This record gives sequence, structure tokens and C-alpha cells, in this order.
Amino acid sequence: MGVRVLPRPLRALRATIIAPALGLRAGAASDAGTHRAVNQDSAFTSAWAAAVADGVGGGPGGEIASSVFVHRLMAGAREPIEVEQLATLLRIANWDLRALVERDPALDGMATTFTGLFVAPGGTLLLAHTGDSRAYLLRDGAMSRETRDDSFVQLLVDSGVVRPADAAFHPQRNVITASLRGGEDDRIALMEPSVRVGDRWLLCSDGVSDYVPDEELVALLAQGDAQTAAEAVVGLALTAGSRDNVTAVVGDVVPDPAWTVRPVFHGAARDRFTESLDGGNRESA
Repeated sequence: MGVRVLPRPLRALRATIIAPALGLRAGAASDAGTHRAVNQDSAFTSAWAAAVADGVGGGPGGEIASSVFVHRLMAGAREPIEVEQLATLLRIANWDLRALVERDPALDGMATTFTGLFVAPGGTLLLAHTGDSRAYLLRDGAMSRETRDDSFVQLLVDSGVVRPADAAFHPQRNVITASLRGGEDDRIALMEPSVRVGDRWLLCSDGVSDYVPDEELVALLAQGDAQTAAEAVVGLALTAGSRDNVTAVVGDVVPDPAWTVRPVFHGAARDRFTESLDGGNRESA
């Protein structure tokens, strides 16, 4: 069992600007929303990695899948990481999902999306993605979407059956075509985006992207620090009537970040686990 890492990016690999010591200053916010009893989204933030995972599955399955995956991943990713090491850690975290199902067949069918940004040695970034959680990049006032949804509606858009403007309103927009569930055929794309000091990244679950237009995201992301921006994005999604869990992670690319600051977990990953990676008490979001 494992996960197939797809080394191809969504577009041709772009030249990466090498810097001596780049990292992230990140903040996050996560809310179950007004239409869901349980928050199945998980997220983490640190100086060297940030990510969002959206759990899939009835009952407790979704929150277990997302929270277990991100905790297992961060147990091994405690500093800037090479692409080969990251690929291995993604496989190990996926194995944990299969092991849980083997111990408790009632969890069969649980899965999680995952979109994560990782600092690599030499001042580069790695972007890992599967499912329909998204990554956006704000640079010089312009925002670009850096991931392609693994979804049924995206396939319809690609084939010309559905217009991009109508995708957010399609009744099957939540049907995904890829996720992590502990299977041998699970797949995740690893990309190397370009990086500059001052870049701002938004990683979010579909509870944000299905309800907040891109132009409104740009306006929010252009203001405040990372934590303030993340809270503003979640607040706007809730105001817009999101019927899903809502999670936003905002990460700013900065020189010489605070490497000693411990990772912080959010959403289901915070609620289901009471200890931090080093055995101390959990940190609040």
C-alpha cells in the first residue's frame, strides 16, 4: 500500500529563485461552519511547512483521515525537506490511513484531500496536492491558482462541457477524482513553484473556494498579516453562506524565519490530538 507521487507539475517547471534562507510566516483559521456538526478539515502551520486537508467519509471517518494524515506527516517533517524525503513521508502517512481501516473496518471509505507547501533546502519550495483543496499565490498584487482540482467538474471544464464560470454552481462540484485513503493507487502531485520573498500563499478547503470569488480573495489577501488574512478569508466564506467546513492557511515567504517555533495544528487535527510533536501541550490556533 502506498501513494504514487506524480512528479509532473501543472505547467512546465519554472525557474526557481535561489535564496540562502527562506521560510514561512504562516497563520490559519478553521471553522466547522453553520451547516456541519463536525469539522473534518485539518491544517498545520510552521516556519518550514503549511497545509490543509479536507476529510472525506461519513461519521468520524473524515476528521480521522485528515487529522491522522497531517499529524503523521509533520512527525517526520520538522525542518526544510528534500523532495525524495517528502515523497517518502507522504507514503508513510498514507499507510497509516490503511492501517486504521484494517484495525477498524467501520472506517472503510474514509479519505482526505491534501494541499501542502514545504520549504526545501536552498531556498526552494515544494507544493504537494491531491483532491480539490486549493493553493493560490499572490505576487505583486496579482493572484494565480497553483493547483488543478482533482474533481469531476474539473474534468467537465477541461472537456468544454461546463464553463469555468459555472463550475462553482454545478450540483456535482464536490465529487472528487483523487484523494488519499491508504490505497496502492492513490496519487499526489509534487511541484516546484517559483519563490520570491514577499510572496503570499493561500491554501484552502473547498468550503472557501466554492463560495468566495477569486477577486474577493485578492482583496482580503492584500491586507494584514498572515493570521489576520486567514481569519478574514474564513469569515467571508461563512458570511457568503458556505455549507461546508471552512479552512484557510496563509503563508508569507520571508527570509530567516523563526525556525524554533513549534508547528501549530488547526481544525480536526487540533481537536482530536492533545499533545504537540514534542510531547508538550498543544498550542492553540
